[in-house]
Amino acid sequence: MRPAEIWPLLVEAHLVFSKLFSSMIPSKTSAPFCDQALTAGPASLARGVLAFLGLCASLVFLCASPAALAIDAPPPQGNLETLEIVTASGTHEFSVEVMRSGPQRERGLMFRRFLPQERGMLFDFATERPVTMWMKNTYLPLDMIFIGRAGRVVGLAENTEPLSEKIIPSGAPAYGVLEVNAGTADRIGLRIGDSVRHPLFDK
Repeated sequence: MRPAEIWPLLVEAHLVFSKLFSSMIPSKTSAPFCDQALTAGPASLARGVLAFLGLCASLVFLCASPAALAIDAPPPQGNLETLEIVTASGTHEFSVEVMRSGPQRERGLMFRRFLPQERGMLFDFATERPVTMWMKNTYLPLDMIFIGRAGRVVGLAENTEPLSEKIIPSGAPAYGVLEVNAGTADRIGLRIGDSVRHPLFDK
């Protein structure tokens, strides 16, 4: 339960308790307080107070629970597959999540707050064609590596701007896109034409 969902419940509980408590207090037109006290009694008041405190304690527990605090936690990650990039500096191995369905490709790395250095996300577009990407709801700066059907790098967008809705084109027909942490392409000396090894691409 999110904090934003808990406050309305607290307000509602407060209103219920206030109504219960006010019903035990005489008005100018009501019977004498001693008569009402005989009707409501301290036991009813005690039960109302305990019920209210119990509800408050439950809501506080929900607020402090891991589920409530995990609002910004990354979504569950899929199975990791090995991918290699061969550059002039050598062979560099990455563990990647592969996004194959439309909903998976649409979400991508959105809302992730952390990506290990040798990890990445590979988008499978199933056909070789010009593709476009963006950084909407993506908090991590990324390098986007556009890869042709034959497993060669055909385009590169480095250090993309987090949360930007600017369209990032592949620049050439691409079969897949690999997203890695910003600075990775420069670190491994990646160049257009370098080879990417993964079962997704022709060998």
